Amino acid sequence: MTDAVPSKILNLGLIGAGVWGRNFIKTIAGLDGARLTRLASRNPESAALVPPDCVISDDWRDLMAAQDLDGVIIATPPALHAEMTLAAIDAGLAVLVEKPMTLSLAEAEAVVSAARAKNAIVLVDHIHLYSAAWEVLKKEARVHGPLQAISAVAGNWGPFRPDTPMLWDWGSHVIAMAMDLVGRRPETAVARSIEIRDVENGKGEALALELGFGDITAKIVISTLYAEKNWLFTASLKGGELVYDDTLDDKLRLKITPQDPGKPVALADGRPLERAVQAFSAAIHRGQADFKDAVLGHDVVGVLEQLQKHLA
Repeated sequence: MTDAVPSKILNLGLIGAGVWGRNFIKTIAGLDGARLTRLASRNPESAALVPPDCVISDDWRDLMAAQDLDGVIIATPPALHAEMTLAAIDAGLAVLVEKPMTLSLAEAEAVVSAARAKNAIVLVDHIHLYSAAWEVLKKEARVHGPLQAISAVAGNWGPFRPDTPMLWDWGSHVIAMAMDLVGRRPETAVARSIEIRDVENGKGEALALELGFGDITAKIVISTLYAEKNWLFTASLKGGELVYDDTLDDKLRLKITPQDPGKPVALADGRPLERAVQAFSAAIHRGQADFKDAVLGHDVVGVLEQLQKHLA
């Protein structure tokens, strides 16, 4: 999913220096071919997080007006994604926006419409789709297929976010993976609440999701009530199972039979966020319209909205 980066160094802007924004800052600092030159943040610690020559502003609109950026990364609460992404597209900037792309289907439709109209570059950081394990899983699925079923368990203790429903926080990851692997939107999407519990930092929740792709069903459990991180995505194929476990060093295993413990599959180097920024840089260097991620992001938001209505 990554390409070789040409010699020109790109100037990138970042909106947001929260937990994930700081991950972007560290990642960009460790990569060749790109540098962080502008940051929009009201975090008082921002100056200590970025290179000394990085210009810091407390107004994200300053980045849209800047004439020296090649692209902008949006790492803010999801309620702000649509406005910021649309402003970046209008300013002619390539965009890498965190998931979920928006918090409503109407906003997602506006983003895709603007991207098409402007021949824009809009990537969405569905982070697992940029992992080396996912890249290989999709290739191996073609070898050992056809795909018959999907099962997934994802969650942790928290995070308990007041600004993002748990379904949209954890669900966007697994739904994006299922849709990317199958290659289309589900025909049906239903959700069931397993548990809701008040906890010290907010409200914990567990949900069961089922996506129907005709002859393929994806059964998913997501939760913020696990004692430790769970991340297991299993693609059941005619020729075996591909098991992606993000909690292990050997993240991808191939199981030929149910009793088979699984053989680790060799993967390329690079952490998912590195690969995401590299893919963003490569898209900027190509200089061609690239909004496949935005179309997928739109479809993910559509499924999430459908599941939210089903829960209500």
